[in-house]
Amino acid sequence: MNEIVVIGSINADLVFVSKTRPKAGETLIGEEFLTNPGGKGANQAIAASKLGSKVSMIGCIGNDIYGKEMIENFEKFGVDASMVKSGSLSTGVAGIIIDKDDNSIVVIPGANNEVDRELIDKYRDIILNTKLVVMQLEIPLDTVEYIINLCSENNIKTILNPAPARKLPEKIIENVTYITPNEHEVYEIFENQNLEDLLAKYPNKLIVTQGAEGVVFHDGKNVRRVSGMVVDAIDTTGAGDTFNGALATCLVKNKSVFDSIVYANKVAAISITKYGAQGGMPTMEEVERWN
Repeated sequence: MNEIVVIGSINADLVFVSKTRPKAGETLIGEEFLTNPGGKGANQAIAASKLGSKVSMIGCIGNDIYGKEMIENFEKFGVDASMVKSGSLSTGVAGIIIDKDDNSIVVIPGANNEVDRELIDKYRDIILNTKLVVMQLEIPLDTVEYIINLCSENNIKTILNPAPARKLPEKIIENVTYITPNEHEVYEIFENQNLEDLLAKYPNKLIVTQGAEGVVFHDGKNVRRVSGMVVDAIDTTGAGDTFNGALATCLVKNKSVFDSIVYANKVAAISITKYGAQGGMPTMEEVERWN
C-alpha cells in the first residue's frame, strides 16, 4: 500500500532574485537567475519523500525539456512518477521573484489543466489503496472535488492545500479530512468570516498557517496555537508545500493532529533557511539534527 498519493501540479520554477520587486512599468537589474523543479503538487510529494514517506505522484507534464527534467527529479528523490503522464500542453511554469523580504509568483498551468476525471479514474484502484491523498488548487477544481468525493466515499483521508485560494463549494470543505490555507487564503476561501469561529466550526480539519507566527487550529475543545520557530530566513518559497508534505508524513504514521502540526511547523521553518522550494526541504536526518 502507498502511504501518500499526491495529485497535483508539476512546474518548472523560473526564479529571479532581486533586491526589490519591480513596480508596474519598471525594469530592474536583478542579482541571480535559477531554474528549479516545482509546482505545489511536486513540491509536496518531494517534501514527504525526503522525510521518509513512500510517495506516488499523479499529474501531467508536457512533451518538452521541462517535462523530462521533472521526471528525472522525481526519480532523484524517490517519488514514484509512473502515473505522471505527458499531455498535449506544455509543462507548467512558475515565474518567481524573490526579494529581501518575501516572494511573488505567477503560474502558467499548462499541462496541469489536463489532470482530469479520466486520469483519476485510470488510477482509481491505486488512489483507494493508499493511506492519504494530498491535493492543491493548481489543477482543475472539478478534479479536486471529484477526488475528495471519491476518497470520502471510500474512507480515504485527504489533505487539501487550497492554493491559489478561491471560494470553495461547501461539499469540498465538508468531505475533505484536512484543509490547510495560510493566513491570507483562509479569508478568501471563507469570505472574511471570523477566524476563531471558523476554527471552532471545523475542529481538527481547518489548519491555518500564519508564517512566522506559526499555526493555529481547533482541537475540538479549544483553539490551539503552535508558535513559529525563529530562524534566519533566506527564501520562503515552498515553505507551505514543505509544511503540507511534513504534515502528511506524520499523519500517515497515526500521529495526532497537534503532534503532526508541531513537526510540520518545524520542518517548514528549517526549509526557509536555504534557497529553492525543493532545495530547501530538509531530509529526515536533517530535521533530527536540528535543535
